Order: sequence, then structure tokens, then C-alpha cells
Amino acid sequence: MNYDQLSLVLKAMADPNRMKIIDLLSTEQLCACDVLAHFDFTQPTLSHHMKVLEKAGIVSVTKEKQWHNYALRPAFIRDFSESTALLLSNSEHGYLCQAETCDCHVSQGKTDQKNSLTKEKLTK
Repeated sequence: MNYDQLSLVLKAMADPNRMKIIDLLSTEQLCACDVLAHFDFTQPTLSHHMKVLEKAGIVSVTKEKQWHNYALRPAFIRDFSESTALLLSNSEHGYLCQAETCDCHVSQGKTDQKNSLTKEKLTK
């Protein structure tokens, strides 16, 4: 995941109802009616939440006649875990973007250089 993709996922997960939906789907695939049974909102509201989660790549939907079945995407679980680990890591090579030309690498290099110069001044 890059920064834009991770941002989209985090925005989708920022709603407590969507977090609960993700939690429900973490154990099994469920049809919309089974998910809806856990909430006090309408089917159109559930559809909105599911579209947000689907657009973010968190859930997949399979349609059988009039039924919509939802499941967490296994690739999402892996990608999200890896991306957040990189984002929060303290490693000097733990950049999420992994692109040498990215601003985070350039600005980090400038920050490191600035810190080195500041340390030199302090030790003189």
C-alpha cells in the first residue's frame, strides 16, 4: 500500500459502524441481512457502509441472485498489517513508500544533514 491507499483504508475504518462490520467479517463471510441484524440502521445505510469498505479494498462482495455476501479480503489483511508496521517502524529503511525519489526520503536526508550540522555546532 502507498500513502494514498493507506489513507483511504484508514478513512474507511474511521467510522465505528464500519469497524464493527470489519470485526463481524473477521470470522466469516456474511450476507447483508446477517450483518444488518447487528445494527439499528436501514439497509440503504448498510449499503453505503459496504460500498465505502469495498472501495477501500477491505471487503469483497459476491452476488447470488438477490443476496450480497461480504467477506474480508485476505490480501487486505496482509497488506494493511505490513503497511502499518512499516509506517510505525523506527527503522531507518522502514519507509512505507519504498521509493528513493519520494519526498519522505529527500526530507529525511535533509533532516539528518541538518541534525548533523546542529550537533557539530553544539560540540564546538
